[in-house]
This record gives sequence, structure tokens and C-alpha cells, in this order.
Amino acid sequence: MKVLVFDRMEECTEAEVQRMLPLVSAQRREQALRYKHTFGQFCCLKSWLMLYEGLVDEGISGLGDFLYNEHGKPYIENGPYFSISHCKQGIAVAIDDQPIGIDIEGIRHADEDLIERTMNERERLAIRELGMREFTRLWTQKEAIVKAQGVGIVSFEQLQGIRTQDSGIRIQTFEKENYIYSIANGKLHCIGA
Repeated sequence: MKVLVFDRMEECTEAEVQRMLPLVSAQRREQALRYKHTFGQFCCLKSWLMLYEGLVDEGISGLGDFLYNEHGKPYIENGPYFSISHCKQGIAVAIDDQPIGIDIEGIRHADEDLIERTMNERERLAIRELGMREFTRLWTQKEAIVKAQGVGIVSFEQLQGIRTQDSGIRIQTFEKENYIYSIANGKLHCIGA
């Protein structure tokens, strides 16, 4: 497994977007330019370059166009599994030879309705006791799991049923001052590619 995290978001500038545009595939360039704001363009381009760097480090070259499963999860034909995530605080990319999911989130406030819809009773109690850092930790773990499964978040209620301690799923969580990221991999039921 290879994980790359970029958190120097002050580099998110129009000049950096222009610098990266010729370095990516035509498909990724087109996707990036669909974003109206520099932030979306930057994350789209930077995540592709991070993935490319990670693949080269693993001895894999020639990152071509992404294909997409029926749920919209990107994959590389005959390539390793990968997952990409970004937030205002950073970009994270994970690469593995088995299904993998990664999620990065800035520590933020969640209203009671969102907590109620996405967390089970045990998790709600932990959030009340430990605060929003615990909410963010649990959220990243749950989202990493559904990404590894190849489905992503279909509904908030779907997250409530995900138990982060399920056997067969390896979850690693890393906490920084203003963001948390989690990686899920292992013996997962992967839907699609």
C-alpha cells in the first residue's frame, strides 16, 4: 500500500493550475477545466499527478484514462486499486493491490441532524463525549470503507449501518492538527472494478 498526502494548500493558485494542465492526460485536463473555481481545478490536477507519482514509485508507468464503474468510482484498466480524496486542508491518494478507500476531511462542526443520520448510537455517544474531532474520525473511516467497496456514499443513512470495527476491514486513521484521514483496505466486498 502506498499513501500520499499533500497539505500545502496555499499552493492552490491559478498559476499552479496553469503549470499543471500540460502535465496531465487530456481526459484529466478536461475534467479539471469543468470546475468553475481554482480550488476544484487544483485538486483535480494535483490528485492525478500524485497518483501518477505513486504509480511510478511502484514501477508502473503509463497512467492512461480513468474508467468508471457503475457507481462512478474511477479505476485503471489492469492497474492497481486506488482512491483519491480532497478537502480544503489537503489531498490524499492511496494505491494498493487490493480494494482500497481513502477519505480526508478538515475538522469541522456537524449539526445534530447529520450526526443522527450518519452515526449509530454508540458513535453518537462517543461524539457527545469527545467532540467534533471524533465525528470527523468516524466520518473518514466510514467514507473510506464505502470507497473501498466501490460505491461511495449513496445516502447519509447508509453510513449509520457501517460499523468501523467490522472484521476483515483494516482501517488506519491519521490525525493532524486541522484534518484527519482514514484508509480502509483488506478483505472487502468490492463492487465493480
